[in-house]
Amino acid sequence: MLADEQWARLPLAIRQRYSKRLAGGRTVVYTGRVTEMDMSRAGAVLAQLVRLIGGPLPTSCDVDVPSVVTVTEDMRSGGQVWTRLYARRRGFPQVIPSSKRFAGPTGLEEHVGYGVGMTLMVFATDRALVFTSDRYFVLVGRVRLWVPRWCCPGKLTVTHGEVDATRFVFSLDIVHPLLGTLIHQRAIFEEAPAGTQNRA
Repeated sequence: MLADEQWARLPLAIRQRYSKRLAGGRTVVYTGRVTEMDMSRAGAVLAQLVRLIGGPLPTSCDVDVPSVVTVTEDMRSGGQVWTRLYARRRGFPQVIPSSKRFAGPTGLEEHVGYGVGMTLMVFATDRALVFTSDRYFVLVGRVRLWVPRWCCPGKLTVTHGEVDATRFVFSLDIVHPLLGTLIHQRAIFEEAPAGTQNRA
């Protein structure tokens, strides 16, 4: 997905994190805390609406709460399943699963369930790996239906940036061309000790 010179720009810790092979039932666990969470009224409406397709967006504005991310192999596609858990001050934690697959016109897609997904573009900076949405789609059987750009929620950007050798920052932003920033989230994670990882 990245040219050699872009890959080389990334900090070593990020390159090692994204070079891990998770075959054989291996799971990687990251633990951390949500440090920033802002949501406009339109963003709150969007987060509630997409619960109809599995709830792929955070619905709580709680900060300084624990979060856990697990990464496993997507055995069907050969990609990876990312499962994010966000604690909430009231009620059960919210769990958000998605699958990243090497497919589609850009070479990388993220699927959130019920056939809904997006094609992704990826690029590197000196301190971060950045994923941005390109097109949204719905799969009906083997038919891909593109969602018209005018009714899309906006541009989604996910950034995986270095904090230090063991910690990284995850940020998620959805910006609509007319409504501005709908959702902004930032959390800091570190890889859980080796004893908490597992192999099936």
